[in-house]
Amino acid sequence: MKIQRLAEGMRRFSWLGFVALAAAATGCGALTGSTGDGAIRYVAIEDAGLVPASQPAGPDASTGTWRVDCGRNERGIHNSDNLVVNPRVVGAAHHNHDYVGNVSTNAFSTDRSLAAAATTCRGGDRSTYYWPVLRVPDGGTAHGTGEHDAHGNQGRILRPDSVLIEFRGNPVSDVVAMPEFLRTATGNAHGYSQAGRRTDRLQWTCSGARDRVAKDYPRCPEGQQVIRVFDFPSCWNGKSLDSPDHSSHLVFPAGSGGCPPATFPVPQLHVEVAYTVPPDADFTIDTFPEDGGSALADHGHFINVMRPALMDRVVACINDGRSCTA
Repeated sequence: MKIQRLAEGMRRFSWLGFVALAAAATGCGALTGSTGDGAIRYVAIEDAGLVPASQPAGPDASTGTWRVDCGRNERGIHNSDNLVVNPRVVGAAHHNHDYVGNVSTNAFSTDRSLAAAATTCRGGDRSTYYWPVLRVPDGGTAHGTGEHDAHGNQGRILRPDSVLIEFRGNPVSDVVAMPEFLRTATGNAHGYSQAGRRTDRLQWTCSGARDRVAKDYPRCPEGQQVIRVFDFPSCWNGKSLDSPDHSSHLVFPAGSGGCPPATFPVPQLHVEVAYTVPPDADFTIDTFPEDGGSALADHGHFINVMRPALMDRVVACINDGRSCTA
């Protein structure tokens, strides 16, 4: 047992050495108030920044919400594919994803196969929602579902306590329907190795401190859950279901809340994933090897597989200012 623990410690030391070199190369170092090894940083939630003020709703705002219960991945559906970014390439993500919604999503899924598949969501929503798994230490053994599982990601995959999926409106106007099979992403899977690029909307918090938000992993007081928040872009160019960078066709609103010229507001996807993390556990998400388990590499993906009639119901609910549940 002692020899096994020593070997595990040496593997961890070797990995952290790689992370330190990556930090030096990218110029991405420690964040104020955080502790950790460079890539993997933790911050006490009371030291995190305050949540930025939201844009107040104007007279023409769409203030309704549509919630759908898709479970919390009780089936344990994981793979290291990424259908949005690398279709037809098995294991391209080099890290595992958690999935809710469409149960068939993998590298070889097509619009037709997604539309025909079963779903964990209520109300007939066959959309695909996914993000990197979160792990807690279990002695250094990689756990998961395939040969592409490890890649430096070690520990036991922690199933979420809950997953909240909510579609919201726009603070200055009505929303229009998003097209079926629209693909989108939020965050940056290379946020650490790219020195924080496209990480400005990262949100980690605790269930008892929702007025605080961090980019680092939060240390939550005992009895509180760790919560990951994913806000997706919601201004569509009206033409494309995807784009080469998977973001140009669907962008975030301007500071005023309005959409940029030549784009149209669609329902804004908001996802919250909550976990009960063991006290003082050094939890991490799965990342590409070069991102060393950093919270800056957190990201989420969505493929809309709602039938047009269901999307019309979502839009009507939001534009009418109602709070609806599928």
